Amino acid sequence: MSTQPGFAFATIGINHGHIYEQTRVMIDAGCWLKSFYAPEDDLAAAYTKAFPDAKRVTDERAILEDLEVRLVLGAGILCERAPMAVRAMRHGKDVMLDKPGATSLEQLAELRDVQAETGRILSILYSEHYTQRATIAAGELVKAGAIGQVMQTTGLGPHREGNYARPDWFYDRDKTGGILCDIGSHQAEQFLFFAGANAAEVVSAQVANFDHPDHPTFEDFGQMLIVSDNATGFVRVDWFTQDGLPVWGDGRLIVLGTEGTIELRKYIDIAGRPHGDHLFLVDGDGVRHIDCSTTEITYGRQLRDGVLNRTETAMTQAHCFLATELALKAQAMATRIGGNRPAG
Repeated sequence: MSTQPGFAFATIGINHGHIYEQTRVMIDAGCWLKSFYAPEDDLAAAYTKAFPDAKRVTDERAILEDLEVRLVLGAGILCERAPMAVRAMRHGKDVMLDKPGATSLEQLAELRDVQAETGRILSILYSEHYTQRATIAAGELVKAGAIGQVMQTTGLGPHREGNYARPDWFYDRDKTGGILCDIGSHQAEQFLFFAGANAAEVVSAQVANFDHPDHPTFEDFGQMLIVSDNATGFVRVDWFTQDGLPVWGDGRLIVLGTEGTIELRKYIDIAGRPHGDHLFLVDGDGVRHIDCSTTEITYGRQLRDGVLNRTETAMTQAHCFLATELALKAQAMATRIGGNRPAG
């Protein structure tokens, strides 16, 4: 193992399936999964099957006090992610969380304070960008000036609720932080990235429970409008992908520039092209379809290098936190519409 270019890492919290992607990007970067902690036997059995070399420990302290472990991954119940990250950073570990990294502005403030205090890396894997090949390819085109100055982004994040059996906490807003906090954070991050914005504000936000009367605090729809000094971003997220679609959601991103437009069909092209990773570029020369299925994913290697060299090659710490802040502010200010409202 010592000949590999990476280091040992561990996992605390495997309640969301994104943990498998988080784990694989670090293994692909030459790191090795030493151990994991999860109290749920069924989730632990599946994770062990996927990563049989990792040891399951019975207490997270076995990970936090392990000097060989340099990075801790987490995809626990959403409200438990930030407290775990705080404990890990205070034990000298760098951390990679699934989104959202926090479910309240208070949690985010503590993350910022502890990160500054300890100097550890706190990275949030916004997977609709950093491990999505079409989004990565679009970023390269925008950086190269293919569509001129970015003026606006439209991010659509539909999801299928019945993609797999949802646990009870999925419907508890106190556990998830709400739909804009959760899947809306993907879209907030992409706006900041494509707009090249270091500051932005949420100017409007709405959430709704249109079709879940048995779970009145649950939000199945959300939208928000974000503005920076040079661009605007519209976001719509929901849990209404129907069973007839062969993927979990028709995720789309439209980037409007002064000299062209990019549209991403990340997971399916309903016009008939197979698979995902589709990019459509419209500029002064015409319309092009670009297959992004071979675009390189660099996040894992960049985070590995950040841990080893104390750099911000995967994403800057400020960018990581600001994306979460925008989603949380949108959630906090959102007007609730629709008929299924919680009592009181």
